[in-house]
This record gives sequence, C-alpha cells and structure tokens, in this order.
Amino acid sequence: MRTSLVLLSARLLDPASGGFLPQTALAVVDGRIAALGDDRTIRELADAATTVIDLKGAVVTPGLVDGHLHPVTGAELTHGLDLSGCTDLPSVRAALAAEVERLAPGAWLHAWGLDPNVFGDRPVESAAVAPVLDGVPALLQLFDAHSMLASPRALELAGVDGPRTFAQAAEVVCDAAGHPTGLLLEDAACELVERAAPQPTHAERRERLAAALRAMAANGLTGGHAMDAGGDSLALYAELDEAGDLPLRLRVAPWCQPGVDQDGLDALVELQGRSGELWRVDGVKLFMDGTIDNGTAWLERPDCHGESTHAFWPDPAHYTQVIGQLHRAGVPTATHAIGDAAVRHALDSVEQATSTATATTAPPATPTGPTTGPVRHRIEHIETVPDEVVHRFAELGVIASMQPTHCCDFTRADHTDNWSRRLGEERADRAWRCRDLWDAGATVVLGSDWPIAPYPPLGVMAGARHRRPTRDLGQPPHNPGQALTALEALRAMTVNPAFAAGEEQLAGRIAVGHRADLTVLAADPLATTATELAEVPVLLTVLDGRPTHRADRLG
Repeated sequence: MRTSLVLLSARLLDPASGGFLPQTALAVVDGRIAALGDDRTIRELADAATTVIDLKGAVVTPGLVDGHLHPVTGAELTHGLDLSGCTDLPSVRAALAAEVERLAPGAWLHAWGLDPNVFGDRPVESAAVAPVLDGVPALLQLFDAHSMLASPRALELAGVDGPRTFAQAAEVVCDAAGHPTGLLLEDAACELVERAAPQPTHAERRERLAAALRAMAANGLTGGHAMDAGGDSLALYAELDEAGDLPLRLRVAPWCQPGVDQDGLDALVELQGRSGELWRVDGVKLFMDGTIDNGTAWLERPDCHGESTHAFWPDPAHYTQVIGQLHRAGVPTATHAIGDAAVRHALDSVEQATSTATATTAPPATPTGPTTGPVRHRIEHIETVPDEVVHRFAELGVIASMQPTHCCDFTRADHTDNWSRRLGEERADRAWRCRDLWDAGATVVLGSDWPIAPYPPLGVMAGARHRRPTRDLGQPPHNPGQALTALEALRAMTVNPAFAAGEEQLAGRIAVGHRADLTVLAADPLATTATELAEVPVLLTVLDGRPTHRADRLG
C-alpha cells in the first residue's frame, strides 16, 4: 500500500515508554504508523503522491485526547456572550448592557460562562442583573452548565411563574412567596425556559459544531470522549464524517437518565457500536449528582447552606441496578460523581455489578467496544473524596476521569471561593486528588469538560501540573501536593484515554501498527515549565494519517 505521509527530522516522544525514541522519522500507511527509522530510510518510502513534512526538530507525541467534553452541547452553549472573563457584578452588568445595545428588538440574549463567585455573599438570582435586562428575554448559563439565570421576561415567555416538580433532582428556585428568582438548577428546569427561545436550524448547528472541532484540532486535539448524544448529535457527527469534515476521533456515550425503564435501557444497549469512520457509540453516561457550586452535589454531610444532601437519582438503588444491567450487557459506563457520597455510591455500584457478574454462571456479555477486553467503567470529576475511597479506584479497575482546570479556574488556594466555602476546610483540602489517585494505582484520564472549561489540551496538562488560576499564574496553587508530573500529565491525555476506551493496542503510542493520530509541538512538553506549557505552539495535528491542522511555519 502507498505511503500517505512521512514526517522527517522529528523528535518522537512516546509517553508509554517514558521518553524520546531513537528514531527521527515515521511513515504512515492506511492511517497507521507503518515504519519508524532515520530520515534517509523513511524518506525512501515516499513517492510523488506522499505528503512529506520536515519538522525541523519539532516534538511529535501521540495525538492528544480530551477525556471528557461535550462537542455538540458546547458548540450551542458557547454561541452568544462570553461572561467567563467577568470577575465581579459590575463587569457582568457592563457586558450585558453592551450586548443589549447590539440586540435586535425582541431578540433573546444568550450568555455563558457566568461564575457564581461574582455574586459574593448575595444570592445567585436575576435581580442582581435585572436593571440591564429590563424587558429583554435572557438566559445566562452558569459556568457549571448545570444551572442558569433566566430574566423575568424569559420566565414570562416560557410560562414559568412558580415551582415545578421533576422526576430528577432539578429545581425552579423560588422565593418565600413562591415567585421564581430566575435561578434554574439542572437540565429539566433549564429546559422549561430554553424551549421558549428561538432554536437554531440544523445547518447552523452543524456549522457551529464544525467550527468548534476545527479549533480543537488547531489546538492539538485528535480525539475526545464525548459525554452526551442528545437530539441529533449522532446525525451531526455522521454528516461531518461522511463529508470528510470530522477532525477529531470521537467516542460517544449517550445519557441514561433517572427513571429509565427497560425499553430505554434496551435502546441504549442497542445503540452501542453505531459508528462511522471516526466516531463510535461506546458507553453510557449517567449522573449521580449535580455540582457543589449550585448545591446539587451529593455529599456525606451537608454543605454550609445545608444543601447538596441528595443524589440526582431519586432512588440511588435504581442507579445501582442500571449499572449492573449495563455491565452484564458489556456496556462501559461513565458516571458524573462530584461529591463524596456520589463517588462512594458509584464505586459501590460498580463493585456490586462486577462481583455479581463474576459469581454468575451465565456466559459473559459480548463486549461492545473495539477490543475484546474487560468492561471498563469510569467516574467523572471526583472533586472531593476521603482517603478510604481513593484506593478503591485501582482495586475495582475504575477509571478516574478528572478536569484539573476546574480546580485551577473556579477555586482559590485560600478557600475564599464559592466551591470551597460551601464545603469547608476539610473537604476543600481534598480537592481534585489527581496525585493521590495516581499513586494509588488508578488510571487517571484528563479532560476539559468543555464548554465548562477551555479545551486546549496543553492548558489542561499545564493545570494538572501547576494548579494555579489560568488568568493569574502568579497566584498560589490550590493543593500543590496533588499536582502531576509532566510525563504523567502527557500520559493522562494519550496512553490513559486509549486504555479507558479499550484501545491500548491501537492508540496512545508512537509505535508501528498504532493509529497515526499525532500532535506536533514546537517545544518539549516534558522540559517546558508548567506555567509556560499552554503557550507552546501546535505546529501540526494529524488524524488517521491526514493533517487536520498545519502551522504556516511548516510551509
């Protein structure tokens, strides 16, 4: 077969082997690394149709993979006013006022990235910004994407004038008189108002998604574990894939919500394995709780407001049954679990599922993933857990999927932020225990949770190392003892995502036979300081043997 791509004068960094390989060049055939060698030997494998790129000493790593992101949802939520840079209420009000001036009469204002810390000690409610939104229907997404503020006009248009009852832990927050404050907690409540706003067309949604994915590729991402598949998400992936416009390899896990019946579970199992060239449904995403910042996490003791005391599943035992059934069907699960009680219950459920499956005499389920290995379950976020929980990840083989930039950008070392104040000193000191989980033998996978936090992977790896606020790297780190090393951070976005997906024989390495998903950097990520890593230029991104991003300096 023809050699499609040759990379010369490269420094080949294979995190699985712990450092640089002796070879300086590689050749790609049919989307796989076909040969490694010196420049002269590999150049001889090229013909007139081969793309040959002289990297002039640049560093090649396995393609960087975001272990937790929401491409379709993110493309939708990040359309509108970006409030993520606002650090106090005056700056939020000023940004909203400027946006109102640009709006057409009657148009909805959409904003995202609102940090609850801007409200200080006052309640998170629309009254704080009402003067600049007078008569304007507005939806302001809080940074956690589990809550939003709706303006009075938006609530009016949606017909939301009081509390509602939901099948999951969601809430239309109301004052003592029963009037909505504008704060909506969790998807079921947010959707009440979102449905009243004008909806983008399918073509608009496709272009927003394509643009977001192109930007991800330009930042060095070759893949992502997509933690949702709502609406027409799979159709959008399929359309881009068939048109040759999908620049990331996506592993998709559709949601399983509380109250799911047998037909719903059967449909999720049936969906496994649906795929295109560069995307595949492989797993199911579940939620055990909400977030600490909005009081919907599940904690073993209430937070300082007496909140975060309940699971997202009204009946946690039903969640346990669902995990068991999915495990027996060979379906890997990924559970959003932020609070200590949520993480513990998720681990208990996996333990029950795996021990029951081991004890049964029934034949094992046929794996749904690309390999025939064991079903690998995951827990997402893991923001605060006690010592006795940490070791259970390795013992049970549960993947620890973590987002260090949440710690960096939404908490503070002095614990004056909303997250830390809600938890108190003891639990805030157990924040994002990447180091402890790694040392206990867990497989730690890093991701951004975009659109909750920025997706550039070098920034994610940097955050795992420095644990400082991205906007002010001169600030002290939050729990610096939980930092990862440079090599560990790189493994957590290459080797470990491949393992989590059951693809360790196909991906995550610079090795013959592995996928030619590659990221090329202008500097060595192992030698670059943590505070400088995010600024290292991405020179080339290669997916399935074809460049999806190429910097001008490479010609």
